[in-house]
Amino acid sequence: MFRIGLALVSTVVLVFTGYAYWTLRDLAGGLTSTDVIGSELSEPDGATDILLVGNDSRTDAQGDPLPEEVLRELRTTDEGGNLTDTMILVRIPNGGGRASAVSFPRDTMVRLTDGFGTHKLTEAYSRAQNDAREDLAAQGVSDERTLDRRSRAAGQRFLIENIERFAGVSIDHYAEVNLLGFYQITKAVGGVDVCLRAPVDDSEFSGAVFPAGPQRIEGADALSFVRQRHNLPRGDLDRVVRQQVFMSGLVRKMLSTGTLANPAKLASLSEAMQDAVILDKGWDLVSFAQQMQGIAARNVEFRTIPLQDNGDGTIDADPREVRRFVDDMLLSPEERQEQARSDPERVNVVVSVFNGSGVASLADRVSEEIAAEGFGAGTVEAVDSVSRTVVAHAPEEASTGALVSNALGGVPVEVDEEVAPGTVAVFLAPGYDGPGNQNFAGEGPMRLDGSASGQEQEAVGSPQNPITANGVPCVN
Repeated sequence: MFRIGLALVSTVVLVFTGYAYWTLRDLAGGLTSTDVIGSELSEPDGATDILLVGNDSRTDAQGDPLPEEVLRELRTTDEGGNLTDTMILVRIPNGGGRASAVSFPRDTMVRLTDGFGTHKLTEAYSRAQNDAREDLAAQGVSDERTLDRRSRAAGQRFLIENIERFAGVSIDHYAEVNLLGFYQITKAVGGVDVCLRAPVDDSEFSGAVFPAGPQRIEGADALSFVRQRHNLPRGDLDRVVRQQVFMSGLVRKMLSTGTLANPAKLASLSEAMQDAVILDKGWDLVSFAQQMQGIAARNVEFRTIPLQDNGDGTIDADPREVRRFVDDMLLSPEERQEQARSDPERVNVVVSVFNGSGVASLADRVSEEIAAEGFGAGTVEAVDSVSRTVVAHAPEEASTGALVSNALGGVPVEVDEEVAPGTVAVFLAPGYDGPGNQNFAGEGPMRLDGSASGQEQEAVGSPQNPITANGVPCVN
């Protein structure tokens, strides 16, 4: 669920547009803080690293339960809570000039610390929080607010610890937004423009019911738009794309309409953030704003960790690949592309593409995309109908298959004894929606100002398949 980053984006846009540092000072004084980072400096890693978390908590930032009428307005109930449905790591190189944000899908399977075992990443926060709450109660702590505050801090620290371990970073700052915060912030700015490729009806789950095409959404509608993962072609992966596009749309709205130059809207935005945003204790927002001042909106990109969609509601990600990917975020886009092309693990792999989708020339385009990622080009040909898109690799070469799968947005991987060592076969089925598809938009880098980069930008705006609405990428 996407509520994160809205507070940070509001701060960043304030700086981009040069408005009112006094607003930041007043805002910082009213936000709820949590002591989850500590006073000591983090390990030097060449960047300021910020973890942005969207929590489906049914409480406000102070821990008070949301009233029933508010829950109805949010199209939810008091069941559930404290699952971190959205986690984004923002990396700002010490030299400034640009920033990168990477999404960690909620269903990514991760081996958690402290003996919790392997679970979905979304459960890390709640498992540690529940465990801490039981320990505190056993120690005689009975005050509900104290139980909530201290157990919630334990969950936040545990999530930070596990993402640091998984991604190989040292997190410097933490920001968390809940259901109420997302609702209020989108209302305060007057809605965000989005575009859907096809109509959706997810009334049974998220409440998302939208027509195809461009539309402006806010409040409960916006919440449903970014919460939906059922009845989407790629489930949570499509939701991640929606979240990234929505964030860029929010910035575009603020910049184009002068939201942050409007005193009334500034007041509403500040009030909304104070109700539902939690920051780590000691985060100096004014200093951070000054650090961000030299970063233009086009120099902030959104990406997603390398992954493999298992097709069963879970996602696998190799920690080694994730750490390398996160390290590479500190490079410029040109440096990243050059590094991928010279990577021996890619250069020595020959990838053939077999088109069973029925879409003419799709295999050629996919092969070109794969070659651009540094892999060798193999056979390209049409085959009889394929039931599902899959990356097939030789026995004992799962890591090679995973590399190609990651380049294609995390399509399923399987071993095939007929595939020769050092080669990979990609089989394209009807409905393939990754790189090389004319309608592809979102899996590659998405900039903060809403524009895509590289070849994805050309595909999104191609005359043969125009799928944008006034510069807003259309998504599933």
